[in-house]
Amino acid sequence: MVLAVLAAPSPVAAQEVAQGVAQGVAQGVALRTRLAIPVLYGVDAVHGHANLAGAVVFPHNVGLGAAANPELVEAIARATAREMVATGVTWNYAPVLAVPRDVRWGRTYEGYGEDPELVTRLAVAALQGLQGDDLAAPDTVLATPKHFVGDGATAFGTSPLAGGLLDRGDAPIDEATLRRVHLAPYVAAVAHGARSVMVSFSSWQGVPMHAHAYLIQDVLRGELGFTGFVLSDWAGVDEVAADYDDAVVASVNAGIDLNMVPYDAERFLASLRRAVERGDVSRARIDEAVAAILRVKFELGLFDRLYGDPALQAEVGSDAHRALARDAVAQTLVLLKNDAGALPLRPDSVQTVLVTGSGADSIGVQSGGWTIEWQGSTASLTPGTTLLEGLEAGFGGGTTLRHGPRGRFTGDDGQPLRGDVGIAVVAEPPYAEWFGDSADLALPARDRALVRSLREQVDTLVVVVLSGRPVVLDGVLEVADAVVADVVRVAADGLGAGIDASDAALREWFSVGPTPAIPAGSDRGVLAWNFAAPAARFAPMRAGEVATLRFTLRLRDPSGAEATHDVVVAIDGADRPGTPADP
Repeated sequence: MVLAVLAAPSPVAAQEVAQGVAQGVAQGVALRTRLAIPVLYGVDAVHGHANLAGAVVFPHNVGLGAAANPELVEAIARATAREMVATGVTWNYAPVLAVPRDVRWGRTYEGYGEDPELVTRLAVAALQGLQGDDLAAPDTVLATPKHFVGDGATAFGTSPLAGGLLDRGDAPIDEATLRRVHLAPYVAAVAHGARSVMVSFSSWQGVPMHAHAYLIQDVLRGELGFTGFVLSDWAGVDEVAADYDDAVVASVNAGIDLNMVPYDAERFLASLRRAVERGDVSRARIDEAVAAILRVKFELGLFDRLYGDPALQAEVGSDAHRALARDAVAQTLVLLKNDAGALPLRPDSVQTVLVTGSGADSIGVQSGGWTIEWQGSTASLTPGTTLLEGLEAGFGGGTTLRHGPRGRFTGDDGQPLRGDVGIAVVAEPPYAEWFGDSADLALPARDRALVRSLREQVDTLVVVVLSGRPVVLDGVLEVADAVVADVVRVAADGLGAGIDASDAALREWFSVGPTPAIPAGSDRGVLAWNFAAPAARFAPMRAGEVATLRFTLRLRDPSGAEATHDVVVAIDGADRPGTPADP
């Protein structure tokens, strides 16, 4: 049995990572062992090689789902792989194949969307971008579809974590739903060359996935024909049973080949040795796990390319990759509202523009979680151009632009300043995993207050929403002239740099450009929604209860025509006992 190490390189130069981490430490130690088997070193490069300061940070998967462009996803994965290989890292814990069915889940933004067909198409594209046509090629990395399986189906209130609501909870769905919605992307991923699969922290019908022999052995390996290796999530084995030895036995026998043990490797090894000596885990099972891991290492060409490719270091943070990020962000934006020709902005006009909001001048807020740090940060931990900086560069000399982080704008005479255009960039703070579980999906109260305040000071109000999922826009949608939803956590050098006068993207960005060509049946046809009774949507339901939801829905059809509908939906809790009302 082999241990995995979750790698989170410090924010240092690419060459230091390549030499100091991969070559100087990990492989150096491995090559001094008896068999000299090289280390397979992995990172969570889930939206670019974002553990590394200076690497390009791409939109999170939920934004790429809005773009619905497999070619774009494959290109992003290809760029990510090359930046990883440049730093000596050849294993990516991505892509996420979750099909989130409750957007209150803190990992919603890691999934491409709630449509399994869309998730499948984009996940396969990501897999192909990371692994290429030949896994052994010098610029490819091993992909890891995750988290197997049903992590997007957990019921509200089942999270075992303090402060958690859905993350790592239990999915009470039947097997037919599990297969049709949540297993479907894995069927395609295995068919398209997946060689490692990470198991979910969550449970299905009360059984932890890390101990689910039926789904891992019978379904993944047996039915799907998966012959790569199965790995645990971060200390995932620890949560299988109260007794650690029992947890190790259950997970290994269930089919976990490689265990991610972040803190106490010797404890795990001692437990596994005892299990083998007692006969609780057979030697044949150990041989099976080791063979699977070695097989993939050989397929990856790891024995021949131990240290990545330093020649690719010039591509880390390169102009070409940043241009790809800007294009990706432009494709992910969704225009929710545009009244009275508020957009596109007019960069060459003589005007006063007032900018406020928590996301206006923060690379960290733009990037979200899994960026340099696990939870992300509101600080600028990696280079990039903020939206404010992009606006400053994009507007012409006739524009007076003022930034007021607290929404206070005064002229030279000390009197309140009136603006022609106001831009409020409201945002969820960065988060990851259960820290992002939310009971109400509300934007920060401070941002909502800034929108109201700015409305009184400007003729035209544009609101940009930076979030990891749809959020409640009551009090925002009504007062704004235009709303641009960026449910992505944009690229660190995407949103801001995308509004750079040098490529005239200012006109393209805040325009209807990303939205007219909407595929029939696409979620992008939903322009706006406003629940008359939002509390009803978020109240947990029990079997036998019925919730009636009333809301308005603005739609745009493939021809570009818009219509507003009043919708009433009755939901019977018996259909989804223990889960939230979900129109």
